[in-house]
Amino acid sequence: MMNFLRRRLSDSSFIANLPNGYMTDLQRPEPQQPPPPAPSASPVPQVASTEKKPQPAPQPSTGSSFFSSLSNAVKQTAAAASAGLVEQTSAATGASKKCKHLLVIDEPHTDWAKCFRGKKVLGEFDIKVEQAEFSEINLVAHADGTYAVDLTVFRNGTKVVRSIRPDFVLVRQHSFSMTENEDYRNLIIGMQYASIPSVNSLESIYNFCDKPWVFAQLVSTYKALGAEKFPLIEQTYYPNHKEMLAMPTFPVVVKIGHAHSGMGKVKVDNHYDFQDIASVVALTQTYATTEPFIDSKYDIRIQKIGSNYKAYMRTSISGNWKTNTGSAMLEQIAMSDRYKLWVDTCSEIFGGLDICAVKAVHGKDGKDYIIEVMDCAMPIIGEHQVEDRQLIAELVVTRMNQLLTKTVPSPQRPTATQQPQGGTLKDSEPNKIPPQRPPPQGGPVQPQGMHSQSQEPLQPQRTLPPGMSAQEPPVLRPAGSKPVKPPGPTTQQPRPQSQGPLSTSKSPETQSAPQQKPQSHPQLNKSQSLTNAFSFTESSFFRSSQNEDEAKAETIRNLRKSFASLFSD
Repeated sequence: MMNFLRRRLSDSSFIANLPNGYMTDLQRPEPQQPPPPAPSASPVPQVASTEKKPQPAPQPSTGSSFFSSLSNAVKQTAAAASAGLVEQTSAATGASKKCKHLLVIDEPHTDWAKCFRGKKVLGEFDIKVEQAEFSEINLVAHADGTYAVDLTVFRNGTKVVRSIRPDFVLVRQHSFSMTENEDYRNLIIGMQYASIPSVNSLESIYNFCDKPWVFAQLVSTYKALGAEKFPLIEQTYYPNHKEMLAMPTFPVVVKIGHAHSGMGKVKVDNHYDFQDIASVVALTQTYATTEPFIDSKYDIRIQKIGSNYKAYMRTSISGNWKTNTGSAMLEQIAMSDRYKLWVDTCSEIFGGLDICAVKAVHGKDGKDYIIEVMDCAMPIIGEHQVEDRQLIAELVVTRMNQLLTKTVPSPQRPTATQQPQGGTLKDSEPNKIPPQRPPPQGGPVQPQGMHSQSQEPLQPQRTLPPGMSAQEPPVLRPAGSKPVKPPGPTTQQPRPQSQGPLSTSKSPETQSAPQQKPQSHPQLNKSQSLTNAFSFTESSFFRSSQNEDEAKAETIRNLRKSFASLFSD
């Protein structure tokens, strides 16, 4: 086999017929080996070495190149596949960050993904719809707020199991029914435990799991509005079959348990049939209610989806007393203020219902009787079913927008009366540091006798009051006066000043200074102006904190500067 491959691959026509890019290693020439070192004096060995270059057999290298090309192709294919997988995973991850998951609990006959197509939350998040029935859902919720919803659905005959984390839930299916294995209240409890927002609210959905509980809320409304505005039918509640002994007025309608679509409703004409129904209730081990039978002309249904109202009238054609069974004619009627009051009042129970409907019966006696209220699991009827689904979709988007707006608080700007600004001003005042006096630059040179004291740290200066002088002959004069030279040459050098008590006596020079004509002395004026400027600024801050020693040292330093300016000439 290897010999065949060698012969086949060594054929130049076979390699020439290969597409571009295939087995490039075979088409690439072998790298030449460097010739072995040889003496430069003898050119013959060099020629011999040059002739010995093609001695390595090309067949083994061809076979190794073939296998290396296959290995490289496999590696490149695996790398491309992994790169594509990573790209798809990153793209899916990026897409999941830009979408919100909506779980719609409904039967598969309605495709809710079409209703939410093209809709966005807050204008930037797409809505990814996951639809399933209660029987296909399971979940787990933790007290820290984390949860996961598992969906087990059949798509095209294939069982698909996946886990999602819905951001919102739309319930369009009854969570509890008298039918076997159709009690999904545990899922409602789990969603409430996980704090998943929904339409309607999970509290109202759980409260609608028992019709007598809902009817009790209608009784409260009936008592508040009265029989004229809210004509509620009379009803009797039996918690079990043991209490079904009193004989009501016949005929009556017995409703067994929590049933829908006409199930569990029996018309009883006499007390014998009533006793038989009581035995059936004993087998079901549930509650029952009785209502007087109303000979009706038609049924009335008023529905409310958000802020949209519709009213329908349903008339039985088959003659059955249950107009929701058999053949019936349905038509839309005008929405009156009376009907609007009914549905608005009922939408306020259990904290508010976004989707609800009121069912009533119009009897042959010309009176209306409200019999029950339905929640978000109400069936959609009439010729405007597509419109009603779009209204539900828009309502869900509105609630999702409100939810995200509440969860992301907007930053608050502090006003002029808020504490942060006032606190900033108050905190800045104690931390205010007075400006430090910079060392004099370019000033007059101090005498030699003052050099020993020039190393002392600078202290805040204060001006010497008029009339104050040191014990030595040099005297500090007022700011407006100029120094006067004594007659004759002055050869006396100033002696170092000690920090002793100051003398308050006036020297003759001090008394005669105001009588002399002032002379211009720019250095002295500059020193005095700097001293006055800094002493005024710093004295306002350190007036209360300076002690007597600091004041004495400060006065002596002022004298030094004055002496330096006098003798700088």
